Amino acid sequence: MSSSSSAVAAKCLEASGVSPSSELFLSAQKRTLLLCLLLIAVVLAFYSPVTHNGFLNYDDDQYVTNNPHVRAGLTWATVKWAFTTYDQANWHPLTWLSHALDCELFGLNPAGHHGVNVLLHAANAVLLFLLLQSATGFRWRSLMVAALFALHPVNVESVAWAAERKNVLSMLFFLLALHTYFWYARRPGLRRYSLVFFVFALGLLCKPQVITLPFLLCLLDYWPLCRIGAPAVADPAAQGKNGPRLSGGWLVLEKLPLLLLSVASAAVTMKAQKAGGAVQTFFQYGILLRLETAVISYVGYLGKVFWPAKLVALYPHPTRLYPAWQVGAAVIVMMLVTVFVLRARDQKCLAVGWFWFLGSFLPMIGLVQVGAQAMADRYAYIPFIGLFLMVTWLAADWAKAHQLSARWLAIPAISYLLVLGVLTYRQVGYWHDIPSFWLRTLALTENNYVAHDTLGEFLAGQGRTEEAAAHFRSALAIRPDDLPANLNLGTYEHGRGNPPAAIDRYQVVALHAADVGLRATAYGNLGSAYRQMGELIKAKQCYQISLQLAPDRPMAMAMIGLGLIAQKDGDLAEAVRQYSRAMAVQPTDVGYLLLAQALQREGRSDEAKATFERVARLSPNLAEAQKTAESLLSGK
Repeated sequence: MSSSSSAVAAKCLEASGVSPSSELFLSAQKRTLLLCLLLIAVVLAFYSPVTHNGFLNYDDDQYVTNNPHVRAGLTWATVKWAFTTYDQANWHPLTWLSHALDCELFGLNPAGHHGVNVLLHAANAVLLFLLLQSATGFRWRSLMVAALFALHPVNVESVAWAAERKNVLSMLFFLLALHTYFWYARRPGLRRYSLVFFVFALGLLCKPQVITLPFLLCLLDYWPLCRIGAPAVADPAAQGKNGPRLSGGWLVLEKLPLLLLSVASAAVTMKAQKAGGAVQTFFQYGILLRLETAVISYVGYLGKVFWPAKLVALYPHPTRLYPAWQVGAAVIVMMLVTVFVLRARDQKCLAVGWFWFLGSFLPMIGLVQVGAQAMADRYAYIPFIGLFLMVTWLAADWAKAHQLSARWLAIPAISYLLVLGVLTYRQVGYWHDIPSFWLRTLALTENNYVAHDTLGEFLAGQGRTEEAAAHFRSALAIRPDDLPANLNLGTYEHGRGNPPAAIDRYQVVALHAADVGLRATAYGNLGSAYRQMGELIKAKQCYQISLQLAPDRPMAMAMIGLGLIAQKDGDLAEAVRQYSRAMAVQPTDVGYLLLAQALQREGRSDEAKATFERVARLSPNLAEAQKTAESLLSGK
C-alpha cells in the first residue's frame, strides 16, 4: 500500500470514528486469520482432556505399543516395512511412518500421540473453513460448517483414538487436494493438475477413505465452482474466482487420471484386507442383510448429526434381517430427502451436500463388509461435511428470506456450537482408559461380543482371569464361532493346567481363522500346549508354522519354545540362536535368563555373565523370573 493510500485510509477511519489500531478488524485477510486462530483455540480447548488419556487395547496396541517396527522410530528398515506390509489388513505407509515419527519424538507417552491427532484435526477445520470461504465467498457460513466439523462429538473417535491417525492424516491431504483442485479449476494446466494428482496420492497412502475424491470433485464442479451450467454464486466476493465453464463430458474425462488412482488404491486395499482376513464373506453377512444395513445405517448417521447420543467405538453388525417396517421407514426417509434436494434447483448446495454425504459413505457403508461393525463414527469424518453444509446454507437462506439479522441467527448458532463442544469434551473423557471405555460400550450396545472379547483380554492381562473368562463365555454365547473368544478361553484353560482343553480351543482358531495374526498366535499357543504334554514333534511343527505365518510379526514365545526344545535335545547352539532371536523381538527378563543359562552351558561364560548382570539390573522381580525360567526348562 502506498503512503498516500495509507493516509486516505487513516482519514476514512478517523472520520468514521474508528481508530487506526482497529484496522486489524476491518482487513478481510486479518479477519480471516483471526477466525482461523479462533477455530484452532476452540479445538484445543474442547479436546484438551485427550492429553490425559492412555492407549487402548483396541488397535492402539497393534498400531503403536506392541508394534516393533513403529516403536523403532523412523529408520530405513521402518520405511521399507511401511511400504511393503499389509499389517492390520491395510496398506497405508504414510500412516505407519507418522506413528513411527511419534515414537521417535514422544516414545510411548500417549499424550504426544494424542496431541498430534488434535493438531491435525484443528488444521483440518481451518483448511475446510478457508476452502469454503474461497469457493463461495460466504465467510460466516463457511466458519459455521468448519466449526460444526471441529466440535461435533461424532468426530471424537477420529481424534481421541491414537490408531485413527489415518483418518485425520488422510483428511489433511484430502482437503489440500481440494484446495489444489480449486486452484487448478480457476486456470487449468498440467502443472496444477499434477499437484492435485500428487496430493491425492498422498491421501490414499494414509487411508483409502479418500477414494471418492474424483466423484466429489464432479459435485464441486456443479457447485460452488459452477463449471457446469450458469453461475450460482450469490456473494460478490466470490464472483470471478471460478474458472471457465466446460462440457460435462470433458469434466468427467478430466477426472480419469484421478479415477485410475482410486481404482489402483481400491485394488491394493482389497488385496490387503483379504490377506488380513478382514473381508467378511456372504455366508456371514448375506447380500440382503448388507443392503438393509446400508439403508438403515444412512438414516442412523443422519440421526447422529442432530442427536449425537450413545456414541461408542463399535456398533455390532446384526446377523439377522431387520423388521420390514424399519427398512421401509429408512427407505422412505432417504427418498424424501433426495426428492427434496432435487426439487430445490435454485439451491444447488443442497444437492451437493446430500450426494456428498451419500457418495463419500459408499465405500464404508458395508456393501463390502470389512470388520464386525454395522456403523462407525470414524467413517463420518468426511461424509458429515456434506450434511453440515446443507444445514448451514438452509438456515442462512431461511434467515435471509425472513429478513432476520445476522445477530439473531448468531445466537442459536453459537449456543448450538457450545452444546456440541460440551458434548465433545465429555466424549473425549470416555476414551480415558481401557476398562471404563469397554464397560460403557457394553452398557450402550447389545450383543457386542467384540467388547466382551477386548475387555476380557484386558482383565486377563491384569491377572483377573475368572472375570476375563466370564466375558469370553459371554462373547461365545452371542456368537459361538467367535474365534478370539475361543483363543482366549484356550489360554485360560492352559493357565489352569488343562492343556487338552486348551488344545481343543486353539485348534478351532488355527483351522478357521482368516486373520493371519490370529492363526499365528493359535499355532504358537498350540506349540506351548503340546510341549507341556511332552509331544515335542507336534510342538516344534506348530511353533514353526506360527513363525512362517507371520514373518513380519514373529511370536517371541514361538522362538522361546523352539529354543527350549533344542536345549532339551542337546543342541545348545540352536537354543542360543532362538533365545537371541526372541530377545531381539520382545526382550523379557525370563527370556534373557534362558539365554544366559544356555550360554553358560555352551561354555560362553563371559557372555552368560554379562547377560545375567543385565537381567539383574532390569528385572522388576528377579526371583519370580528365575522361577518361571526353571519351570519352562522343566517342561511346564
